[in-house]
Amino acid sequence: MNPEKHTYAETNLAEYMTDTIAKIQHLPKPLVKEVNDFIDFIFLKHDQNRWQQWHQFSETLNLSQSDFSDYLSNLETYEEALVRGDIQW
Repeated sequence: MNPEKHTYAETNLAEYMTDTIAKIQHLPKPLVKEVNDFIDFIFLKHDQNRWQQWHQFSETLNLSQSDFSDYLSNLETYEEALVRGDIQW
């Protein structure tokens, strides 16, 4: 491509990319990794199939890591009520 025939949008994009790369180069390594992870997230978010898979995975993960303490205390209360005869099974 002839550099003299760049459109305004292409020039603007090139400037954004140059500016972004310069900023990234000045970041500490942990922040560069964070920027890289964010870029991966943007790609994921704009791929509808992968985004749905990620959303389903995150919901499943949240459920699997949920706190079952309320469930257990409710179960114990229910069992105690059964033993006392307050309710019947």
